[in-house]
Amino acid sequence: MCFLFEYLKLFHTFNVMKKIIRSIKKIKAFTLNEMLFVLAVIGILLLLAYPNLMPIITKTKAQEAKIQLKYISNLQTQFFYINSRYSNELDEIDFLAPLTQKDGGTSLYNYEIIEVSGNTFKARAQAVVDFDGDGTYNVWEIDQKGKPVEVEKD
Repeated sequence: MCFLFEYLKLFHTFNVMKKIIRSIKKIKAFTLNEMLFVLAVIGILLLLAYPNLMPIITKTKAQEAKIQLKYISNLQTQFFYINSRYSNELDEIDFLAPLTQKDGGTSLYNYEIIEVSGNTFKARAQAVVDFDGDGTYNVWEIDQKGKPVEVEKD
């Protein structure tokens, strides 16, 4: 009789556990295989799109050179109005060149004044990084007219 009582008690406990398990709702989620498949598809799509995005990336990085050269042009114009001549030195016009990536900074270009004569000047921005890995470095120049010109495309 005691054995039957223990059996019924165990059977009742089992039924209660079964009801609890049934009442627990499964959480919908993705399996590992589904996640890996989606990541692989996204990776393939990025690899296909990357070559088409390179000109846009290069153009965006060239914005730094255009902005800084325009600033140099403005400083040279101010210097010309005060001193009736253009300067050979960036320090003389109070231009502090940003640190390049090679020197631990964030700038992608080196800046220099390459030519000064009479009422003209020419400044250059030379890339320190090859943007698309083809061995060609981007070069921009500006003169007293104040319009940046791309001399060598990357």
